[in-house]
Amino acid sequence: MTTSAAPAPVAARPSPRRSRPRRSWTGWAFIGPFMAVFALVFLAPIAYSVYLSLFQDRLIGGNTFVGLDNYVRALTDAQFWSGLGRVSLFLVVQVPVMLFLALLAALAVDSGRLYGRDFFRISIFLPYAVPAVVASLMWGFMYGTRFGLVGNVNDALGVSLPDPLSPDLVLASIGNIVTWEFVGYNMLIFYSALRVVPISLYEAAEIDGAGQLRTITAIKLPAIRGAMVIATIFSIIGSFQLFNEPSILQKLAPNAITSDFTPNLFTYSLAFAGQQHNYAATVAIVMGLITMVIAYTVQLRGMRKGA
Repeated sequence: MTTSAAPAPVAARPSPRRSRPRRSWTGWAFIGPFMAVFALVFLAPIAYSVYLSLFQDRLIGGNTFVGLDNYVRALTDAQFWSGLGRVSLFLVVQVPVMLFLALLAALAVDSGRLYGRDFFRISIFLPYAVPAVVASLMWGFMYGTRFGLVGNVNDALGVSLPDPLSPDLVLASIGNIVTWEFVGYNMLIFYSALRVVPISLYEAAEIDGAGQLRTITAIKLPAIRGAMVIATIFSIIGSFQLFNEPSILQKLAPNAITSDFTPNLFTYSLAFAGQQHNYAATVAIVMGLITMVIAYTVQLRGMRKGA
């Protein structure tokens, strides 16, 4: 009986080394210029403002490091909270009115039943092309009771209309200017979102016998929920940044519009009239944080509802 010899073991071949792919810097070469500009015009001013907020210019000792003292002062400053409360009231009242009017205009233009649709769309959007300074001067002239439109109406009709620039009405007058400026801008956002709604949805709704109101509530409004969230966030940021309109009208109504009428106007007065650059930087940072938190909260809630 013979036995077969066991096969000789085959030597294992060394596995070839995987060469690491060379890191390509092509992508960084494309985004490098943007990152440099972004760091220069966005990150650097924020960092410098934070640096300024940690110091205080004193008569004795000069520019002294004070830590978070400026932030404590801002959070307990009655003038700051007065301006913040005013723009918050402006936000709660003006923004819903403006977005509602913009939504109505967008639905009217998209309906296809509006005569002269292109002219109507351009007419509503045109005020957005007017600079805020020019719009404020124009409306300020019309608000005037001595030389403006209100004064001319009073003289022509022998009546006494309320002064739009009085302390009780000036915030509503500013809201009217901002609404006139930005209804067309928000209408364009809503209208652009409506134009991408699939036509098949409208055809299915028509087959099911849905009317115009049902089509709006069941198809159009859910389809533009994302655009409505974006417009709301932009409007919130714009409300907290309110500056141009009260700054221009302050010359016409100095008793109604004080230096702390809005937080931005208060910051401007601190920096350029009061020479309190450190405290002005602190107020600006606090307002930026408040705006960011509120805008993020609105965005988060909008995304949850849309999910």
